[in-house]
Amino acid sequence: MNMQPVVLFLLILIPLLYAGLTTVYGLQFFGDFPGLTRFRTPALLITVALHIVYLVVRTIAFDHPPITSVFEIMTVLAASIAIGYTYIEVRTRASATGFFILFLAFAFQTASSVFIRDRFDIPGYLHSVVLGFHVSAALLGYTAISLSAAYGFLYLMLYHEIKSSRFGLIYNRLPNLEMLETMSHRAEVFGFVSLGVAIVIGVIWLPRVFHNFSYWDPKLVGTLVIWCLYAVALGAKRQLGWQGRKTMVITLVAFGFVFLSMTVINLYLSSFHSFH
Repeated sequence: MNMQPVVLFLLILIPLLYAGLTTVYGLQFFGDFPGLTRFRTPALLITVALHIVYLVVRTIAFDHPPITSVFEIMTVLAASIAIGYTYIEVRTRASATGFFILFLAFAFQTASSVFIRDRFDIPGYLHSVVLGFHVSAALLGYTAISLSAAYGFLYLMLYHEIKSSRFGLIYNRLPNLEMLETMSHRAEVFGFVSLGVAIVIGVIWLPRVFHNFSYWDPKLVGTLVIWCLYAVALGAKRQLGWQGRKTMVITLVAFGFVFLSMTVINLYLSSFHSFH
């Protein structure tokens, strides 16, 4: 069966669905449209489900996971953002931040849909589904950690508003400080688990594929350091009872290490992790 027409249809449909989602969540945040509330979460679940279907169908159609170019990775990143946010919304039942998060998914998916090119002549290892799971788990982990930092930033914004006795749109629309802290924590746990899965897959599978594989690869070491930092942070929250503004600052500092890993290490220091 020729799956490419289905791929093309979903390629056009997915960014339109994200545009609709962003509009619905934006109207909820900036306006007062209670009639849209009951459509919000079902529309989110449908969009995420179709995006996952798109990734699976695209993998089947071109015989490789969508990780061979920056614009293929962008659609996986968009899906990771949406999946991470869906997890947080379902767990916390708070949706006021959806506009800010889903707009990122819309932007990444739109760029992917416009600029993506179908690649057939690629190295053999890029056809591996296991590699696809490894990259997807890593992207899910980094995305969830980024979401945790975003909620930490919103927490500090709201904290500053309250401390300054300025009760404007941010105060009226954002969840309370306790809920923002909970959302940041949920995302942090999700990212910690996803990165752990990516590390396990990488340690077991990658040495079998890359003859020049080294456990001292900067990207692998950087990811392991980040995972350990979050393990310490989560342990401190549980064992020492850390909470509030202190933990949000720690979340943002830890994200600084994530940003370093995703930029400097990934672009200039890593070896076999560069697939292009």
